[in-house]
Amino acid sequence: MSLLTPHHHTSSSHHPEESPVPLTDFGLDELSGYHPESTIPQDFDEFWRRTLAEARSHGGVVKAELVTAQYGLRTVEVDDVRFPGWNGEPVAAWLLRPRGVEGPLPVVVTYMGYCGGRGLPTEHLFWSAVGYAQLVVDSRGQGHDTPDQTMGDGTQWVEGFMTRGIDSPENYYYRRLMTDCVRAVDVVAELPGLDANRIVVAGGSQGGGLALAVAGLAGDRVAAVMPDVPFLCHYRQGAQTSLDGPYQELVKYLRWHSRHRVQPTFATLDYFDGVHFAQRATAPALFSVGLMDPICPPRTVYAAFNHYAGEDRTMTVWPFADHAGGCGSNPPVQLSWLRDRGLEPEL
Repeated sequence: MSLLTPHHHTSSSHHPEESPVPLTDFGLDELSGYHPESTIPQDFDEFWRRTLAEARSHGGVVKAELVTAQYGLRTVEVDDVRFPGWNGEPVAAWLLRPRGVEGPLPVVVTYMGYCGGRGLPTEHLFWSAVGYAQLVVDSRGQGHDTPDQTMGDGTQWVEGFMTRGIDSPENYYYRRLMTDCVRAVDVVAELPGLDANRIVVAGGSQGGGLALAVAGLAGDRVAAVMPDVPFLCHYRQGAQTSLDGPYQELVKYLRWHSRHRVQPTFATLDYFDGVHFAQRATAPALFSVGLMDPICPPRTVYAAFNHYAGEDRTMTVWPFADHAGGCGSNPPVQLSWLRDRGLEPEL
């Protein structure tokens, strides 16, 4: 197999006899068998049941304003969306749909990478170009359009999300962000032209970790999950072996501010670990990994993949890729995978 072609590993596949050894982590044979012990809290499910019930109790109105003309698009319709997230606070999203198609369409709910927001709709045209609807969800405090009001004045930050509120699961930043992401799935049925029975959750890096969280928390409302080079998985291993990126925020925090709170810190993170969400997710899953990724070491990705509860799970391996993964080669792989599972638009 050409190294320019991704290797696909399913739960029952065999690895190639000759595989490149990555610079940053194990080789493929070791990764395929990497199944670390789970440290899931006893009250994990109750914590998230209570968290989501509280968020939903606030209610709130979903708003969608057609803004296509502002961006000069001729083949795509764009709505500027606001929906209620954590504490009922408004979360921004873009809804993109092929123009002239009434639907209901399968929808790819997309979550964003670390320190990135939803950006502009012109940055997200692939899925509408091939006939899907896409809901691009802003990240509170990271994007320009969704402030993290819990932190006070709603100012956007560039870094530091990994340790914000890490003193307890109740205060931790990712409790709020992951709740927003589940609420995005909740509101699909209230948005125009979408099929609530064909929801695909997806994202890269932080977005991949968020997609895994939603797949574990939203249950059978998710028809498929596509986490690319997912972050937020196997935190301790990420902190110990990453060479760059947000896991280093944990290292600095524990080195300088909390040397005697290592165990309590990782006990908080256990409520937000993609490995634990993966154990509760059953939708068909298409992961991807870059074997030379210094930001999300392959072991952290395979920890979630090998713990994934669903029987239909596939790994796309980019042997010489860093954290960029398959770049522009990855969306066609995803499209083919979705079509094989009957999750394609009826145009």
